[in-house]
Amino acid sequence: MKPILDMCCGSKMFYFDKNNPNVEYCDIREGTYTNFDRGNPRTTEVKPDRLTDFRCLPFEDNSFYQVIFDPPHLIHAGDNSWLKAKYGRLNKENWENDIKLGFSEAWRVLKLNGTLIFKWNDSDIPLAKLKPFFPSQPIIGQKRPKNKNGKYTHWLVFLKSEILN
Repeated sequence: MKPILDMCCGSKMFYFDKNNPNVEYCDIREGTYTNFDRGNPRTTEVKPDRLTDFRCLPFEDNSFYQVIFDPPHLIHAGDNSWLKAKYGRLNKENWENDIKLGFSEAWRVLKLNGTLIFKWNDSDIPLAKLKPFFPSQPIIGQKRPKNKNGKYTHWLVFLKSEILN
């Protein structure tokens, strides 16, 4: 069993090594997607180790030392948009339940004293709307500066500890 789980790896954009042998890369989709961005073709490849849904992970409880949860954050991306191809898209009607289930699954498969790393961009849904689904209080976090659209990317770290939970 690998020590790190990435629940929805997408195109592994933030990895220095996109084939790190310590990471079990998972995603609900697989393939090469070509879409147009400002009239130019762009291609992204989603190539997980395992096809799985972050809402129902096929792993035993307490399996990983670290879990990375970077779910789709868009609900308004068009069906054929580059953003949907690159990041995926949440269902407009069910996104709250999907994120709640994702946090629950991340916490379930995380070992005691393990860390959950959560990444979120508030382009369509503000981070404040997700706080009720957090499994505990984050121990640290960072808000990257606003992008050109005035939105933030958030990184939060949670510790699964008997003391804090």
